[in-house]
Order: sequence, then C-alpha cells, then structure tokens
Amino acid sequence: MERQDLKKLVRLISSVTPIKCDKAEAEFVYLLNNEIDKFNAFFMEQEEDFVIRHKELQQRVQRVIDAWGPNGSQPSEIEYKEEMAKIRKDIVNFHGEMVLLVNYSNINYTGLAKILKKYDKRTGGLLRLPFIQKVLQQPFYTTDLISKLVKEWETTIDAVFPLGEDEKTRGEREAISAAEEGIFRSTVAALFTMQEIRRGSSTYSHYSLPPLNLPESELIYSLQINSLIPIP
Repeated sequence: MERQDLKKLVRLISSVTPIKCDKAEAEFVYLLNNEIDKFNAFFMEQEEDFVIRHKELQQRVQRVIDAWGPNGSQPSEIEYKEEMAKIRKDIVNFHGEMVLLVNYSNINYTGLAKILKKYDKRTGGLLRLPFIQKVLQQPFYTTDLISKLVKEWETTIDAVFPLGEDEKTRGEREAISAAEEGIFRSTVAALFTMQEIRRGSSTYSHYSLPPLNLPESELIYSLQINSLIPIP
C-alpha cells in the first residue's frame, strides 16, 4: 500500500485553504480507490488460482488412495507413503500460501482504516465511516472462501497424517518439515500478525476485525514446532 503518498496528502489537507483542501481531498480519495483496485485485482487472481489448486490436490489425494491405499486397486504401503509424503509437502505449502493471502487482506484493511482515522482526526472530516463501509464489500476483504479452504486442508492433513506414527515415519516427516522451514516461518509469522491485528486495542468497534481463534490442528502444531516465532 502506498501509504507515504496518502500520509503526505493527509498532512497537506490539514494545513491548506478550503479550496486547496477540496482538491487535495479528491486526490486522497482517488488514491484510496486506486489502492483498493490493486488489492482486489491481486486477491481475486490468487483466489481463483487457489480454487483450482484445491481441486487438483483433492484429486491427487483420491487417486493415491484409490491406487495404493489399503483398499486400492494395487495396494502398496511403500508407494502409498511415498506419494502421500509428496502430497503432504504440497498441502503444507498450499496452506501457507492461503494463510499469507488472508494476512494480506487483514494488513491492507488495517492500513486503510488507520489512514482514514488519521484523515478524520486531522481534518475534522467524516470520511472514515462511509469509506470503511465500502471497503467491507470489496473482494479483497471477503476472505470467507479462502478461510474455508484453509480449515479444510488442516482437517485433511490431520486425517492423512494422524498422530501416533512410528519412528521411521516421524523421521520422514521431520525431514520434510526441515525442507519446508521457509514457508513454515512465513506462515507462522502471518498467523501471529493476523492474531495481533485482530486482537487490536483494548476497545472494540465496528471498524475492528473479529478476533482470530487458531484451530487446535496438528498442522498448526507442526508449524509452531518448526518455527522460532511462537504462536500465542
């Protein structure tokens, strides 16, 4: 978000004559709308890609189960575990990317809310409420679908890789986890940021994002283990 240009305009608006103020305010609103258009374009492109990848991953899981699972056409424990290990890595990476997209939405919403609050405070205007109401209807703010996919994959990975593994399997998972450390750390950092943003100040208003309650998922637990950033 181009906050510096917006902040400069807020300072300018609060210190100029009414005529110049009107012009600066129009430019301020124009820049805000441009930012929202950018957020929406990026978010919708990513969301569409995630929906496609979600379906493809589901199909991969089912193909492996149908082919090499206990009741498959060619049951093979070795093939099954090898293919599921590959899929698990892809699921974890996919989960991380989706969490980062939700974080992108939260951070940009918070940035807009803060700059609008500063505008109203410096100018005595009332731009914040109507603009936030508009933002709440924007695609980039509507993360319900992505959040649903995130929860689905957390449930899936817990089912596909349940607790109670033997030592060899656990070692394989730890090796995979080490390879995924980068996306793990980014994901945990995003979760931490989202939780802090939604926790917010001691006062809650209709501008606030709802609190984030992290699920008690094995996937989230593994993210916490493999990161130096703790999840509160």
